[in-house]
Amino acid sequence: MYVIDRNLAVIKPRQPFLDWLRKTPGTEVDLSLEQIRIDCTALLIPEFEEPEDAVAFIDEIGVELFEAELGSWVEDASHWPRDRSLATFWLWFDVEIHSTVVDLVDEEAPPAPEPAPRTAGRGRR
Repeated sequence: MYVIDRNLAVIKPRQPFLDWLRKTPGTEVDLSLEQIRIDCTALLIPEFEEPEDAVAFIDEIGVELFEAELGSWVEDASHWPRDRSLATFWLWFDVEIHSTVVDLVDEEAPPAPEPAPRTAGRGRR
């Protein structure tokens, strides 16, 4: 067990994201906001002394993160919202920054089994 010299950013959808997802053709999402905020994208980011610096880093890649989140639910980019600006990213997502990340996996550990694919209506694809 050892502390990783990185921060962790967790990207959590907000209500505008869920509203868009429910209105998007071809999606049959019967999930609550609480449900889609349980298993969220977690990103290892550089280690920062101040939380504001981590947020500034997220700002630099916010549009890319926005598009990655949209694409993880709806592959057809023609259904994505036109406004994918940084300001809209922050309206659609909360970002939690965690400064202590601990690796509990020994280098010699066998690989974990492949996770079961997610299905529509139960999570991201």
